[in-house]
Amino acid sequence: MPYLKLTNGVPETYSIGQLRRDNPQVSFPKNPSDSLLADWDVYPYTVNERPTYDSLTQRCEAAPFEQIEGVWVQGWVVEQQPLADAERNIRDRRDVLLSQCDWTQVADAPVDQATWAAYRQSLRNVPQQVGFPYNVTWPTKPE
Repeated sequence: MPYLKLTNGVPETYSIGQLRRDNPQVSFPKNPSDSLLADWDVYPYTVNERPTYDSLTQRCEAAPFEQIEGVWVQGWVVEQQPLADAERNIRDRRDVLLSQCDWTQVADAPVDQATWAAYRQSLRNVPQQVGFPYNVTWPTKPE
């Protein structure tokens, strides 16, 4: 179970091992109770489930601790990545998708080359989409 310590009212991650190291003159039980830990301003906390997010255009970071109905909770904050990073990430993903289907443009490839050429052109057009890079509609890969 993760723990936090309140120092001057500010919660910071903490551990029972740290509590023992910080207080070598005290003999703590092997499994101290929550009430004993509270005497030392140490409290258990729960971590909310990490939300789904688009790692190409967003980042997910730990939110500040909150106390909700007497329970400490750590949530998550999802933010847009800086524009240059998001643009680079989307272009990199597009380039990978293009390279994965280079073989379809070989003269004797056993596929409908026109369909694949249209898909590849749609991939090349991704940066021209309205909303790029934060709102991209990826073309459907032919079968």
